[in-house]
Amino acid sequence: MKNTMVAAVAAMLLSSTAVSAVELEVTHWWTSGGEAAAVAELAKAFDATGNTWVDGAIAGGGGTARPVMISRILGGDPMAATQFNHGRQAEELVEAGLMLDLTDVAEAEGWREAMAAPGMLDSCTIDGRVYCVPVNIHSWQWLWLSNKAYEDAGVPVPTNWDEFVAAAPALEEAGKIPLAMGQQPWQSSGAFGVMAVAIAGLDTWLAVNRDKDAEVAGGPEYAKVFEAFGKAREMSAGSNVQDWNQATNMVITAQAGGQIMGDWAQGEFQIAGQVAGEDYTCLPGLGVNEIISTDGDAFYFPKLDDPEKEAAQKQLASVMFSKETQLAFNLKKGSLPIRKDVDLAAANDCMKKGLAILGDGNVMPSGNQLLSPDTSTQIEGLMVEFWNDTSITPADAQAAYADIIASAD
Repeated sequence: MKNTMVAAVAAMLLSSTAVSAVELEVTHWWTSGGEAAAVAELAKAFDATGNTWVDGAIAGGGGTARPVMISRILGGDPMAATQFNHGRQAEELVEAGLMLDLTDVAEAEGWREAMAAPGMLDSCTIDGRVYCVPVNIHSWQWLWLSNKAYEDAGVPVPTNWDEFVAAAPALEEAGKIPLAMGQQPWQSSGAFGVMAVAIAGLDTWLAVNRDKDAEVAGGPEYAKVFEAFGKAREMSAGSNVQDWNQATNMVITAQAGGQIMGDWAQGEFQIAGQVAGEDYTCLPGLGVNEIISTDGDAFYFPKLDDPEKEAAQKQLASVMFSKETQLAFNLKKGSLPIRKDVDLAAANDCMKKGLAILGDGNVMPSGNQLLSPDTSTQIEGLMVEFWNDTSITPADAQAAYADIIASAD
């Protein structure tokens, strides 16, 4: 009888504190094959709580999706959760009081202590309060290579950027494009950033991106970067695709030798059934300067003025940060988990390279963490213009770039 009464009381307490099952619309820009497989893991984990993930995928990448997301929030039609990159993209929305404060969840679950790169939580923190949950560590600093393309061309798979450039003529003779590049604006800008770190070095990159030193941006070290960027433009001639994953597919199908792209490209190789180290090769830091940038994705939760939905929002944040979700999501996404206590025995060769670099502490901040959205947009526009107009010389582009850095914030 006593046990029955205890059970009854326990059931009453559970029912009184339980959160009613609710539907939450989640917006993001993950629409490629590998991305869709990864986001499905987040949805599955949330649905397992008894709530429902309502998928709000927006095609076209972050450049297309972010204005839509921001417009909805500012226009009074907020979603329940939305993706942004680590950095300052949602800064003004937080300062306007439009985002849910997650500090209680972050402190209760020890997010900072559990994170592999604790500084990444700083991008979610304003005035000491936490407003987003990081879900991965993505690094731009990779060159992906098709082993078959080089086999067809009769040359060894490159081990660094100089060898990649040297092998380009052989690939062209074999009817292949040395460097795949899509036409989404952020792709050429991102590749430029990778090349800047590899060629000019981290200290020089930080002088420009962190310290906003226009003299360095216009100086001899960055001149080498722009010359290399001009060579990359030549090597990509004929790469007439739009989306980043279409460019990745050119590498997967051996139409192209390589692609400078973040580690999210791994999801596409996995979906295609390719094996790291056998079918494709990955060179962190272009094989020149092995380093991991702390880019990545985070989810923010717009205020909804609905206690039940707010409780579910915090539950979703908790689910996203959990060890189980982190493992399932990042194995599909190709990114590194944000947590340091996730067992990645199933990681492939490229993920293990990234983990080793992260473990050695060879990390750098992302441009999104150091530059305002306005400055990033200006740089992006310049790189697109340079990439598509061969009459613009590397020296011309460098001068324009230095002007942007001079007024950067």
